[in-house]
Amino acid sequence: MRRVPARRLATALLALATLAPVTLSVSPVQAAPVAVAATAADRSADGRPPHGLDPALAARLDEAIECTRLEAGIPGVIVGLWLPGRGTYVRSSGLADTVTGAPMRTDFNMRIGSETKTFTATAVLELVDDGLVGLDTPIAAYLDGVPDGEHITVRQMLEMRSGLFSYTADPAFQQALLSDPTRSFTPQEVLAYAFTHQNVFAPGAAFQYSNTNYVLLGLLVEKLAGMPLKDFVHQRVTGPAHLDHTFLPTGAEFPQPHAHGYTNQTLSGDVADTTDWNPSWGWAAGAMISDLHDLRRWAKVVATGTLLSPATQAQREKFITVPGFDGAGYGLGLFRTHGWVGHNGSLPGYESVTMYLPEQEATMVLLINTDILHDGFEPSTLLARAITSIITPDHVYELPAEG
Repeated sequence: MRRVPARRLATALLALATLAPVTLSVSPVQAAPVAVAATAADRSADGRPPHGLDPALAARLDEAIECTRLEAGIPGVIVGLWLPGRGTYVRSSGLADTVTGAPMRTDFNMRIGSETKTFTATAVLELVDDGLVGLDTPIAAYLDGVPDGEHITVRQMLEMRSGLFSYTADPAFQQALLSDPTRSFTPQEVLAYAFTHQNVFAPGAAFQYSNTNYVLLGLLVEKLAGMPLKDFVHQRVTGPAHLDHTFLPTGAEFPQPHAHGYTNQTLSGDVADTTDWNPSWGWAAGAMISDLHDLRRWAKVVATGTLLSPATQAQREKFITVPGFDGAGYGLGLFRTHGWVGHNGSLPGYESVTMYLPEQEATMVLLINTDILHDGFEPSTLLARAITSIITPDHVYELPAEG
């Protein structure tokens, strides 16, 4: 899920490697005053979250999160940790709006970028359980017009080994999007950018993160289910999982309350407010909206296969090691890094991390309102690494810097 060089529009990061030690320096961008808060529902009478962590551990987390937030220039942060036998930590800090100074809140709706892929993949795998899709069937059996589609299987698309060029790496697409980020794109329009390029390798020969795979998988769901992807995801995925604030938008809609998002992925390189940008270009690969507590539920559902048959979940968890990357791998719309299982997301202005640690039945959800890199690292990665270094030092969330 590595960003595309130059414009970095890959909608999430996964290049799975052990991070070298990072020394943070204070960024001049959006080093906002501290504004730690939790909603009333998250607080007990004494102001602490119910079933809160040991105060000393909570204090260490507070300090690490604020240090990382300020030094990496992150406007606002939402953090949720659920650690069985140890307690719960739910906090927000920083700003939701750098103009008005409105604080971040734990009840915000947020754009979740490539975490969308976990929902799209689950939809495809439910069709596998229904007997409508074969994982090792060529995509050409279902969809016309896919380059080398007679040899690319559904499994290879889910696990990013199709060789299909990612449309987000196409300069013409980048220019079109950043020239008018409020415009709407159809799946067919973004695929047209991808299909002007040769496939980058033979099917199954390598791993390369490509949003093209998941737009095609969204079309696969629509064709076989006979309904729009957003409706199928609601009926078969978010509804059964009891995710009441998680949905695939059709355009730029963004229910209140939400945080403003900030990016430097602009034609000028200046920082812009992306709150009203249209994520339709990401669609099945990266357009969904959710919130902290829905993602808490989703982390366990997707990591343990609640909505799938055991056999299909076992296929999902065949994590393929990416050569040169230690302690991590990619499965079917799911990745693993040092024991944590889940996905992250990044699109202009917003990043997220939703992970589950089966060994401890622990859950971590992070939501932030910027995607501006710090020393080459995704800000969500820096936060997740700082947090897991404290709560699960034997299982530290680690992903590499952008190349």
